[in-house]
Amino acid sequence: MQSQPILVAGATGKTGSRVVAKLEKMGVPVRRGSRNSAIPFDWEIPATWAPALSGVSKAYVTFFPDLAFPGAVEKLEAFTKVAAASGLEHVVLLSGRGEHHARLGEEVVQGSGIPFTLVRSAWFAQNFSEGYLRDPILAGILPMPGGDIAEPIIDIDDIADVVVAALTEDGHTGEFYEVTGPRMMSFAEMAKVLSATTGRPIQHLPITFEEFHTNVAASGGDFVADVFTAIARETLDGRNAHVTDGVERALGRAPRDFVDFAAAAAALGVWNAAA
Repeated sequence: MQSQPILVAGATGKTGSRVVAKLEKMGVPVRRGSRNSAIPFDWEIPATWAPALSGVSKAYVTFFPDLAFPGAVEKLEAFTKVAAASGLEHVVLLSGRGEHHARLGEEVVQGSGIPFTLVRSAWFAQNFSEGYLRDPILAGILPMPGGDIAEPIIDIDDIADVVVAALTEDGHTGEFYEVTGPRMMSFAEMAKVLSATTGRPIQHLPITFEEFHTNVAASGGDFVADVFTAIARETLDGRNAHVTDGVERALGRAPRDFVDFAAAAAALGVWNAAA
């Protein structure tokens, strides 16, 4: 049984919160890494890193809000130096498919001297239920750029299961898991699944990257919109239009289908107007 705590940097995020819940359910001690946790962790305040790593054996690292943000890779490199000095025994990094800066972040971890596992993820299914696309879906539209590009969208619970396995089981050190869902789907096909699941018509609305930027800027500001539009341009060009076996290799089972994700999310009432 794990005796030293595992640091989850980004414990309140989509994947981090799930990793925390799964580890705690297993009885594994967890140090929640967030700005407001008992021992704070903040990417913008390097002085918080060493205290958060003190006495920790392993860590799950996600960079908020994304490795594509200016300075993110440099901060990750500085963090790994602190982590190595603290004696960290294993780090699991989450990165994104087809993203240049994510690859640079992976290279930082690979060269850190710390035993590692890399998890490179496809587009999150939970962007529909917990992210910026929930409100448009409530309005009956799914506005996305990229035209008819298909994506092997993944349920975040699968990512969390892979991360937990890497943190608690032998045999994952040095592994690189590129994780996707089980099949390719266009955004129009996803809209059809959501329509059938919710019982309300939801239509895919093809938009330009400029319109995507405007939508993101309306809620997150121009700086955030600049970064996420650059990521969208980079990744929605067909480079990620293939399925990988990362979930199967890590867990010995197939990833969950988008239909199953949608049914589970609907059962929780996430697409009820008053949710």
